[in-house]
Amino acid sequence: MRENFVQQPNRLRLMMLGALLLLTAACGKVREIESPSVNDELVSRAVIIASEMNSAGQRVWCVPFARNASGIDIHGNANTWWRQSAGVYERGHAPIPGAVMAFSGTGKLPMGHIAVVSEIVSDREILIDHANWSRNQVSLDMSVIDVSRGNDWSSVRVMSNPGAYGSVYRIDGFISRPQG
Repeated sequence: MRENFVQQPNRLRLMMLGALLLLTAACGKVREIESPSVNDELVSRAVIIASEMNSAGQRVWCVPFARNASGIDIHGNANTWWRQSAGVYERGHAPIPGAVMAFSGTGKLPMGHIAVVSEIVSDREILIDHANWSRNQVSLDMSVIDVSRGNDWSSVRVMSNPGAYGSVYRIDGFISRPQG
């Protein structure tokens, strides 16, 4: 694995350990009530796949990473996910852990961008996992702040460098799997 391929390597190790523990856990477990959350096993798998692609000299894109990390099975450029998700997945304008955040296609991001919400920090800040924000890299727990006037997550800024939030990006919304 290249040294800077995955940001937040301690979280990666914890997720891989968690995935291993899940795989070796007893099958007779009592089913708990599900609430929206990140599936660490899917995220670990997505990181491993992206790492293998990078090691093989292949490009690491946001779409396959988000699909693998979220379990939301949509194909095509990121700017088509919001439209494609209508009537198939739950959609909303508030972040939910495990949901895919769909960035609008713009002049700056003509193919859009997608990321998986990893944590809600506050009503105006979340953390995301995504790929190719920095070319061919996976970024885990990257901070995003809501800068929309109506506090509706329609405009955000992403912390691309420690302590520095970048440009404003439009967001179509959040796509999640049905609960239950």
